[in-house]
Amino acid sequence: MRAAGTTPVIIGVGQSVDRIDAPDYQAWSAADLAAVAARAAISDAMARRDLAPYIDAIVTTRTFEDSGLEQPIFGASDNFPRSIAARLGIKPRSAFWGEGGGQSPQDLVSEFCERVAAGEFDLVLLCGAEAISTIRHAAREGRTLDFSESPGGEVEDRGANLRAFQDPLAERHGVVDAPIGYALAENARRAALGMTQADYAEHMGRLFAPLAAVARTNSAAAWDVPNYSASDLITVSPGNRWIADPYPLRLVARDQVNMGAAVVIASQRVADDLGVAPDRRVYLHGYARATEKPLLSRPDLSASPAARAAARAALKRAGLVPDAVATFDFYSCFPIAVSNVAIDEFGLSEDDPRKLSVVGGLPYFGGPGNNYSMHAIAALVPVLREAPGKAGFVGANGGFLSKYSAGVYSTIPRPWRNWSSTSLQAELDAVPAQPLLDGYDGPGTVETASVLHVRGAPEMAVVIGRTPGGLRFIARSKPGDAATIAMTHENDVLGWPVTVARSEEGLNLFVFGDG
Repeated sequence: MRAAGTTPVIIGVGQSVDRIDAPDYQAWSAADLAAVAARAAISDAMARRDLAPYIDAIVTTRTFEDSGLEQPIFGASDNFPRSIAARLGIKPRSAFWGEGGGQSPQDLVSEFCERVAAGEFDLVLLCGAEAISTIRHAAREGRTLDFSESPGGEVEDRGANLRAFQDPLAERHGVVDAPIGYALAENARRAALGMTQADYAEHMGRLFAPLAAVARTNSAAAWDVPNYSASDLITVSPGNRWIADPYPLRLVARDQVNMGAAVVIASQRVADDLGVAPDRRVYLHGYARATEKPLLSRPDLSASPAARAAARAALKRAGLVPDAVATFDFYSCFPIAVSNVAIDEFGLSEDDPRKLSVVGGLPYFGGPGNNYSMHAIAALVPVLREAPGKAGFVGANGGFLSKYSAGVYSTIPRPWRNWSSTSLQAELDAVPAQPLLDGYDGPGTVETASVLHVRGAPEMAVVIGRTPGGLRFIARSKPGDAATIAMTHENDVLGWPVTVARSEEGLNLFVFGDG
């Protein structure tokens, strides 16, 4: 354990939003939004002295453009952390540009709490933002923006590092974007629970409707605050089109937003020196992280043991059980990301009175790229200040249930302890991967399936199945095979027989029955 003087403590949090339909819409860039949130976080500390000049490290999450997931059609900063620092009028001696993934905000908070505890830094600003809505809105209107910047200065650029999220065989068969990957896992979970499609849809609606209600209570910071019932979320309509079975639009993360969030971490000594009151301070009591096997190599497609293990470890390290936690925020890009941990691991109910999100979830509060969980932490801190001694949990997820980072927070002072996830990861890695065929010709049985829709129209069916010998394969519908796509969409095909043939292009193509 570390001496009390170097114990890291969160002293300030802030958020920003720039809605395109608001009277005061600014068309801010991501760097602008992050800077606005950072100023709010600095002010939130309520220090007796201006703490900005004492910031010795600035750390940012990665925008979707920086990660290669969006095209920078209007340009972007080539040093995102230093662009934000310039707006704040500060020159930290160190700058860090984090890797991609929704797990990164909690990862960065955990890491820089460790580094503050080690005496490497005294005062760290973490922030991030997305301006995807402004970029797409301007492009649709034919307007030109210039978000290009070269602020100069040293930065540790960690790169997008999306390799851990990639499964080349799955990608070759059309499992590229998040909705189809999560849909395959979601339908596998339904199969594991033995639920019908209708019953499972109702379960997803009941799970996410309370999140939408929470978003309405956060109207000042949320992107949108619609009044959705559980039925509204799962009933397909022109305004709630299909994305990937079993997901209509309202069950999917909304990344087209303009939002920023920031967190300030200080050592206990520096917080004292700056005059930050004890009742402004929140401590990280436990944390853990873990990485899952690639999608097709997972023995159980319906779950992420890595996410469950990381969440369980974070609570154990904080000395708590789920019933002792007052406030949660489970990453909610899709229903299974919540249910995998909240329900299947922690045993919570869909309508738990503590709520499963402190801000309102990615589809409703808003899903600003990799930075959503920074908003969760920024919202959790004031909640805990109002409930001294209570604990809050944040679970941050990246990829296709690929990486999970969990943190447990409280206002109770506690000497710092570093928590390593090395042995936790080793246990997960020791579990044998599911044997997998790259190419396959022959019969099989559907383990899980989904249909990808484009603008509401079915475009491609994908199945993951097992051979008679128990090996796993992936296959997609033949180009133009509308009948197979429709059959997959209109029926519960899990457990159905299929015949797979290898194409000249190296794809496994399936039809139902004996071909």
